[in-house]
Amino acid sequence: MTNTKTDRRDFLKGALVGTSVAVTSTMSPTSVAASTQTNNSNTSSENQAYLFLNTSEQDFIETVINHMIPADDLSPKGTDIGIHYFIDRALAGSWGKGDRLYMSGPWKKGLPTQGYQLPLTPSDLYRVSIDQSNKYCVQKYGVNVKKLSSIQLEEFLLNLKDGKINFPEGPPSKVFFTMLYENIMEGMFSDPIYGGNKNKAGWKLIGFPGAIATHALDVEKYFDKKYTAPMFGISDLS
Repeated sequence: MTNTKTDRRDFLKGALVGTSVAVTSTMSPTSVAASTQTNNSNTSSENQAYLFLNTSEQDFIETVINHMIPADDLSPKGTDIGIHYFIDRALAGSWGKGDRLYMSGPWKKGLPTQGYQLPLTPSDLYRVSIDQSNKYCVQKYGVNVKKLSSIQLEEFLLNLKDGKINFPEGPPSKVFFTMLYENIMEGMFSDPIYGGNKNKAGWKLIGFPGAIATHALDVEKYFDKKYTAPMFGISDLS
């Protein structure tokens, strides 16, 4: 959430580590997003439409995504990469509905090692938390999240990350930020077939060659050298 080139590169690259861990502890949208993907993964953002998020929620998601991933010489801004559509598809699909989550209770506060412990589906968590976030910002700053200044938005997101914001009628704010952050990073670096990473922008940023398994054969050969190869997504191979 900073605009300097070096810090942003480190922020995005470092996010990959956190995301890979998150996939093992919670359901990743990419593992179930196929239920809502379109037949043409190269469809431009202009031709896509929201499936789950309402107008207020769209404003929130787009504002946060473009603050975390602004346009610069490293990549387009987050909404131009399609991260908002990646999240919306996931929320509209089986992952968002909690189809593979245990939802029968009893509900007690779990340990950090126990992962997600709330009686809310991911789509419910987003809906409630976005509403509570806007109410918090109106009370503190006088405007909703979309209308915050860059400095105010930065402050709000950092407090959300650290769990310093209390949602009177919602889940722990830190739980929401953790899921939101993971989903944004997944939308940045997942295969384009799931709606994000448009034109493989995230892969180009880190030099990831894509879905070809045979690249593993070149690990030792190029261990200390730059490795440049064509990038292939799932749709390129089908």
